[in-house]
Amino acid sequence: MRNPFPGARARMARLPRWWPLPACALLGATAGGAYGVLHTPQYTATSYVIAVPQDRTDPSAALGYAQAYGRVATQLAVLGDAQVAAGMSATRLKDSVRVATSPDAPMIAITASSAHPGEAALTANAVARSLTVSANHAKKSTQIKLLPFSRALKPTAPSSVSTPVSTLVGTSAGGLIGGLALLVRPRRPADRVGTATVPAPTPVLAGDAV
Repeated sequence: MRNPFPGARARMARLPRWWPLPACALLGATAGGAYGVLHTPQYTATSYVIAVPQDRTDPSAALGYAQAYGRVATQLAVLGDAQVAAGMSATRLKDSVRVATSPDAPMIAITASSAHPGEAALTANAVARSLTVSANHAKKSTQIKLLPFSRALKPTAPSSVSTPVSTLVGTSAGGLIGGLALLVRPRRPADRVGTATVPAPTPVLAGDAV
């Protein structure tokens, strides 16, 4: 079959061998910059709740209950009251909230993410309040009380990756791919001329002399 682009191979052959490196870096920078411009910024806000032992309860018990309450903080039974305050469904509420506990302190961190800073703070506080109310229903039997420690504030800056950072990451990733392409790319015949192996001379035996 006849080549529809007869000059393409010749032009590719004239390019320097390292051309995939800048090409991939430029492509990565373009993709990273486009992502940074087009993606929706995300804001996060965190509310903290602390477990406090009551009466003569062992203080170490508060740490165990904080771990337990952290595991159930995003369950539907706990999020019932938070749905009304946050104004969203339980499924969306659960997807937008992350809960973390500390192995050293009876503290529960409730972090909410949203495209709107005010909604992020409202959601984190609503879940923290709902968890506190739900846990304190059983404080007489557990002798542990949950108290608000720090309310979530409206974030002033997005927590998602900015456009310059995403561009830099894209450039680095593209450069890495270009470097790997150079490593696995087969060498051209012209590049192997200098490394050709000269065959060893055949030894001549005394009986073969003329």
